[in-house]
Amino acid sequence: MTVSLEQLRRCHVAVDLGAARTRVYVKGAGLVVDQPSVAAVNIRNGALIAVGEFAEQMTGRTPDYIRVMRPVSGGTVVDIDMAQRMLRHLLGEKLRRQLRRKPRLRAAACTPHEADPLAQRATVETLVGLGARRVELVDTLIAAAVGCGLPVEQPTATMIMMCGAATTQVAVLSLGSIVTAARIPVGGEAVDHAVIQHLRHQHELMLPSQSVRPLQLALSENGLTLQGPSTTEIHGRDVATGMARSVQVDTAAVRDAIHTPLTAVLDGIGKILRDCPPDLVADLADRGIMMVGGNALLPGLDQMLRDATGMPVLIAERPDVCAVLGLGEMLEGNISSMVLSPLTA
Repeated sequence: MTVSLEQLRRCHVAVDLGAARTRVYVKGAGLVVDQPSVAAVNIRNGALIAVGEFAEQMTGRTPDYIRVMRPVSGGTVVDIDMAQRMLRHLLGEKLRRQLRRKPRLRAAACTPHEADPLAQRATVETLVGLGARRVELVDTLIAAAVGCGLPVEQPTATMIMMCGAATTQVAVLSLGSIVTAARIPVGGEAVDHAVIQHLRHQHELMLPSQSVRPLQLALSENGLTLQGPSTTEIHGRDVATGMARSVQVDTAAVRDAIHTPLTAVLDGIGKILRDCPPDLVADLADRGIMMVGGNALLPGLDQMLRDATGMPVLIAERPDVCAVLGLGEMLEGNISSMVLSPLTA
């Protein structure tokens, strides 16, 4: 962690700008914003039409002069001006007034592991544009580990897997720092794309944008596992005729389509274990992997990892908000660091 806990305790607000959702934690008030990172804009006059949940519902349903935008991609702000406008409306006038009363507003923000300087600067400029005088950046993996209660400050290994919309980040932590980590460009969006392509090629069916999520494909409560019904009825649009059509989809085939992009995640975990010191790998055999992030809830993904690694796999209690809650714990001063003082003769 490049920023000290003492600096984080001086912050007033914590922000997690994710590709899927934006979350804001205010010191003393808790989690105040948890909305999709989506904004709808009238491209004729530049007016902001909607943000958050309502803007997401407009996806694929707007006339040609309204564009639904996502100013954050892969945990990186790609449109600073739109991200500022989106955050401003998500916070609301009342909360913005409260924050403006702070004499020197300090903010903390999550950044992906090994984010390049341009990505870090975009995050800082987004929050500075909202009135922050100083912005502290914290690695998302460390924030999420704190948020789900892992003993990151202890001299034992903990492995955390952040399952995001655009990327999957895996790391081994010890003594409050990242020992080894990998950022894999496969996330929930890649899984969605795999399902879309399977249905398009095998059944000539296009899905509505709001029905893409594998969790909404009725793959049964068992998801990626072999139990459950063998077929599932899916509603969509016929590729050739454009008419509405329903088909019976083989769940085993959809399961195989989902497995395909996830093999890159398994390769990333294998690389992490090969690069990790043997003593820490021995710790992981007992402690296992902690899964966080919205896509950690993909049914059967935890069992897939258990079968592939032979290690215990746990899902955090609130996996989708672990990162911002971890930042909140640091802001509130609930985390104490282990001080390694030099020995004196």
